[in-house]
Amino acid sequence: MANFFNDNKDLKHHLHHPLMQKIVALKERNYTDCEKFDYAPLNFEDAMDSYEKVLEIAGEIAGEIVAQNAESVDHEGPHLVDGHVEYAEGTKQNLDALVKAGLMGISLPRRYNGLNFSLVPYIMAADMVSRADASFVNIWGLQDCAETIYEFANEDQRQRFLPRVCAGETMAMDLTEPDAGSDLQAVMLKATEAEDGTWRLNGVKRFITNGDGQIGLVLARSEAGSHDGRGLSMFIFDHKNEPGLTVRRIENKMGIKGSPTCELVFKNVKAELCGSRRMGLIKYVMALMNGARLGIAAQSVGVSEAAYREAYNYALDRRQFGKAIIEFPAVAEMLAMMKAKLDASRSLLYETTRFVDMYKTYEDIARERTLTPEERAEMKYYSKLADAFTPMSKGMGSEFCNQNAYDSIQVHGGSGFMKDYACERIYRDARITSIYEGTTQLQVVAAIRHVTTGTYLNKINEYATETYAPELKPLQDRLAAMTKLYADAVDRVTTLKNTEYTDFHARRMVEMAGHIIMGYLLLGDATRCADFMKSANIYVRFGEAEVNRHYKFITEFAPEDFTAYYKHEA
Repeated sequence: MANFFNDNKDLKHHLHHPLMQKIVALKERNYTDCEKFDYAPLNFEDAMDSYEKVLEIAGEIAGEIVAQNAESVDHEGPHLVDGHVEYAEGTKQNLDALVKAGLMGISLPRRYNGLNFSLVPYIMAADMVSRADASFVNIWGLQDCAETIYEFANEDQRQRFLPRVCAGETMAMDLTEPDAGSDLQAVMLKATEAEDGTWRLNGVKRFITNGDGQIGLVLARSEAGSHDGRGLSMFIFDHKNEPGLTVRRIENKMGIKGSPTCELVFKNVKAELCGSRRMGLIKYVMALMNGARLGIAAQSVGVSEAAYREAYNYALDRRQFGKAIIEFPAVAEMLAMMKAKLDASRSLLYETTRFVDMYKTYEDIARERTLTPEERAEMKYYSKLADAFTPMSKGMGSEFCNQNAYDSIQVHGGSGFMKDYACERIYRDARITSIYEGTTQLQVVAAIRHVTTGTYLNKINEYATETYAPELKPLQDRLAAMTKLYADAVDRVTTLKNTEYTDFHARRMVEMAGHIIMGYLLLGDATRCADFMKSANIYVRFGEAEVNRHYKFITEFAPEDFTAYYKHEA
């Protein structure tokens, strides 16, 4: 029996991180829910036991059902029938299995029939499902939309919609349009308020993941005559019970073919306002996108895991010149580097998730009572770290995902180019991770202010003060030297006080910070579990080379020449 939780001890390692004790106690309000719900945990050990049991179920479904259906789903894909999406048969089986197992609404509160889990096991489930089939996680993982309803909708809306999500109804976030992709301020779908207080939506949305979902969050222009983000509001659309939405087409994509990406036509669709008017983009979509980016980071890690395992298993079995190709240094090095990138991106993913968990739980507690000054300070601390680490995790994790998918094909040689091997599908599925929910370049735009304001450097200095295994001291020294180069590079760039020049070097500086941070995270992993020693050694040396390369470019680049370097004739 394939079980993607039990066969991957790295997941259990991250599940049992020391910070989890505090996260779970906060999430469970010191375990007072057991007075109202008989399935609520009595203590930390009880909670972690529940987490493991649910993750074992998710791992079995991922390994035995989702992974087994992945190829047929990729070939069949969804169909357009009378203006609506019909999932592939395998997708229907996947969804049915997850719903029956009660894995919808994992992180939602129990009063809405959720499991009230921390984000860590939810992201872990997404990690496993992505390893099985990257396209399916785009259907199941859109529960992030339910988090937005929980955070910003009124109680009546929560009571009506959230139990439906927990019962298995699917969701969609309808944001982009033909002329509004990354620039969501250009959204023009029109929302008009009716006399009865309801709203009507008219217009077109494009590139909408799972666009035929039964409950939708829609970004629309509620303020007539406006042309920027201040005129946009968020709406909830009950697609299951309200008419007017038609799927005009399902996009024919390179990869993630099981996930329907739709062009939608709204014709006088009835909807209701979610939260306050004019805050749709400024507040709600930003929160929604951060959650979605964390989800894509998880998807990237899951795909990276699948790519590594396909390459490793093939290299063990494939024989050339009388021996398995894994015995050739060139192949062995590729596999070791793939594993190091996988381990580094997974460590960053779960560090980021813990930061998000902490600040979101404090925000939730603040809805019930006034936070103490210490709690408020801690919420602010983790909120800043979550804001800094989310784009880094999504950006660098998705790039590593693409690199591992590329190398998986390379290990397979000519066979990898054939559809007979799963690495071909994995390679196609990986490509979108560095594009949607904000390209890698946009993640750099989101991350660069945490370079210039010192968020990354401050956290790196915190990591440097932690206690690591004595045998890791040489790697710790390397990271300290890398940190000096990073700090000097940032100082050289920012002292010029030229925004364009800073933006020009932004990717290099963000990557330098990322390599150092992931290096320290792997030192922490290796200290808690010796199995990470190899990846820590490989990754720190790889990161060192990358930091030196970026430092050399920055210090040897003449500031007065950069305009000529990057500007192009029309």
